[in-house]
Amino acid sequence: MVSREPDGDGGRAFCPPEGGSRRADSGILAGMLAAAEAAAPVESLDVVADILKEHLGAASVSFLIIDFTGSSVVRLGAAGSVETGEPARRIFLRGTLYDDAIRTQQPLVEDNGGGTLVRIVAPVTNRGDTLGLLELFLPKAPDAEIMREIGETAHALAYIVIANRSFTDVYQWARRTNPLSLAAEIQHRLLPASLACEAAQFSVAGVLEPADHVGGDTFDYVIDRDTVQLSVTDAMGHDVAAALLATIVVGAVRRARRAGVGLEEQARQADQAVREHGRRGYVTGQLLRISLLDGGTEFINAGHPWPLRMRDGAVEELVPEIDLPFGVQAPHAYRVQSLDLKPGDRLVMLTDGMLERSASSLDLQELIVRTRAQHPREAARTLIAAIVDVNRGHLRDDATVMCLDWHGVDRARRDAATGADLTGASHARSGVRYAR
Repeated sequence: MVSREPDGDGGRAFCPPEGGSRRADSGILAGMLAAAEAAAPVESLDVVADILKEHLGAASVSFLIIDFTGSSVVRLGAAGSVETGEPARRIFLRGTLYDDAIRTQQPLVEDNGGGTLVRIVAPVTNRGDTLGLLELFLPKAPDAEIMREIGETAHALAYIVIANRSFTDVYQWARRTNPLSLAAEIQHRLLPASLACEAAQFSVAGVLEPADHVGGDTFDYVIDRDTVQLSVTDAMGHDVAAALLATIVVGAVRRARRAGVGLEEQARQADQAVREHGRRGYVTGQLLRISLLDGGTEFINAGHPWPLRMRDGAVEELVPEIDLPFGVQAPHAYRVQSLDLKPGDRLVMLTDGMLERSASSLDLQELIVRTRAQHPREAARTLIAAIVDVNRGHLRDDATVMCLDWHGVDRARRDAATGADLTGASHARSGVRYAR
């Protein structure tokens, strides 16, 4: 039997049992955060596990981190047990309880009866970006309050992971289910720290699948006070040369963006940097900035494949004015254009690896329509997985997708008590029914 977290007030704080009843009390949560802070970065998850074992009587508690592909998870062992010289052992998500927990963004319970331990799996999510899963085995089925505590603990665990991952390679090791080449290592370091993000006005997620010989794809996004800015770029060439070219253009765009300049100046500086340091290479790209105040858009296309927009269940290829790629040794300028974006639209930005001749049998627009009910997290992964499948697991060029759902400026808040907005979450895929 599998059940969904019971209905109830999702705003209650983590609370311990007290005299047969539970009252809202942040003491346990605060103690857990303090213990994680006091521990070494590599041991922070262990202290959380120990606290949960004591508090809930759990037989075991573990954390599973999502790997770079987004298609599997890796169980982190006890501190000191990681052998960083070998790939992590992956557990594929498709058709599992783990997959359903990520898709629905709710703690799920598996109770097989007969006196066996009850398994609970909860997504560890921050602002819509799922870092992994919290898995517990309890001696009996939890009630609604315990389920609420587990969900809130998993949310807090996301902050603990984020706070500690910059101090240790353990989390990076666990995401490498396949050894990375030097080019792939450079490439992954260019991506945003969180591959997905939710805000009141939008949700966005990106996925990059490197080719057998890395092709220089990158994507990026940033949220400022009044805007969200996105970019997708594709450097010419393969392997380390392409990764270094990508580093130049991403660094130039970020430097200009952080100086507060507009899209035209960002593009000009990226172009100049590639011309001066790119050894006659070039980079195609798209820059997009959306106002969070009025929904107005600014867009630059530097020789890049056109974006796709889904509106009212129909997909259309948007055809902007196209300027030269960054780094081309010829006089040129960049034109800032507007992009028609309305609440309810889904915008898909991609690289030419998604349009390879070997994938001609795949109707990308039809697949975008079929995934319209999925959150951008799952939709982007589904699109990438389809490209990988039709290429039999071996891409000749990197494949990158950014999927943006625009909710509109009239939406001022999102319901995210446990790190994700449940109103936009995907449905379970395993076919198991979840009872409330």
